[in-house]
This record gives sequence, C-alpha cells and structure tokens, in this order.
Amino acid sequence: REKMMTEKSSLGIVETKYFTFAHAPDELVLESGQKLGPITLAYETYGELNKDKSNAIWVCHALSGDAHAAGFHKDDKKPGWWDEMIGPGKAFDTNKYFIVCSNVIGGCRGSTGPSSINPKTKRPYGINFPVITIGDMVEAQRHLLDELGIERLLCVTGGSMGGMQTLQWVAAYPDRVKSAIPIATSLKHSPQQIAFDEVGRQAIMADPAWRGGNYYSHVQPERGLALARM
Repeated sequence: REKMMTEKSSLGIVETKYFTFAHAPDELVLESGQKLGPITLAYETYGELNKDKSNAIWVCHALSGDAHAAGFHKDDKKPGWWDEMIGPGKAFDTNKYFIVCSNVIGGCRGSTGPSSINPKTKRPYGINFPVITIGDMVEAQRHLLDELGIERLLCVTGGSMGGMQTLQWVAAYPDRVKSAIPIATSLKHSPQQIAFDEVGRQAIMADPAWRGGNYYSHVQPERGLALARM
C-alpha cells in the first residue's frame, strides 16, 4: 500500500495542520464590517523553507478545492487536487520551493465556515455565517503567513477563485509578493457569470433538504448541490 502511494505521488503521505487566531475581542473585521472569530485555517505545506525564507510559494484553491493540494492523506484513494504540479521535479519543485496551501475561510474542509460552531450560540453558524469576500480570504491567509514568519512570498498562484485570491494578494500586499501566476480567472464577475451563480444558488435552495440553510443535523441538500454544480 505504501509503495503504491509512493509510485502515484512523489510526496507520499502528507498532514493537514491547523492555525487558530482572531479570538475575541480581537476578532477579524470583515469587509462587510462584521467581526468573526476565533478563526481556524486548515493548511498543508510541501518542501522545506530555506534559511532566509525566500523560497515560499502560496497556492490558492478554487471554489470546490481545499488545502489538500498534493500527496496523500492516510487511506486516500487519490492524491491532492494539484498533485501533478507539486512535488520533486514537478512545476512547483519541492526540492527547491516551500509550498503552502490553506483552505479559505467560509469553506468546509477544516477552516472556519458555516458548519463551524458559533461560540455565541454553541451551534453551527449555518445561514448566519457572515458573507465572505475574496479580500477576507486573503486577509486571513496573511495572518497565517505572519505565523509562518515569511516576510515575502516568491510567488502566489491559483486558478479560478484561486486566481482571484492571487490578484487580491498582489493588490492588497504588493510588497509581500514577488511574482504571481493567476490562472483562468478575472478581476470581477461578468453579468453572465453572476446570472449562472444565481441559478446555482436557487437550485440548492429549491432542494427540500435546504431547510432555510440550517440543515447540519439533518440530511444535506446534496441533490440541489449536484444540480448547481452542473
């Protein structure tokens, strides 16, 4: 089993780490003006950070992605979503670079999101989770970057929503990003994109299992979500 995984992925078994910050009263102020905290970010790293911390590359995931960009977790049947790109001798060569990928806030794969417990109610946030922007996602990542002690990133990259985060990194923190590779992305949504997104939202909300967004102790609206993803 271990040999098979090594053959499939040059990174082998990897581990997800967690960073928690923004405790009350020093909560993260979102672009909406609302406060959120404490915040936990799930993240993975690949390769080693060099002595002067100049070889760090930040990988941003797309809408349906997560922090698991490469390698295997224990009992995984397939590797992370960008395993073909991250590893020894690959495009993002882990013999040269230190790669970081974190799950965005508002996600559902280990970072604080609607399924997380609201410390004020002791129940999942559900529909009461605040609206999160691309700027909020990057601001949360910036706290993790500080925690890792990295002053300047060699590169930030990502596709689709990950590409939007990449552009936001450059706009918000130009002094902390040496280069950027935005892929299959845009500065903003077109009216057509917004319309398609609304169709997806309506598909999810039309599922009887939606329950007004508070479905965490019940069957999840998987049929509506599947239709939305089409």
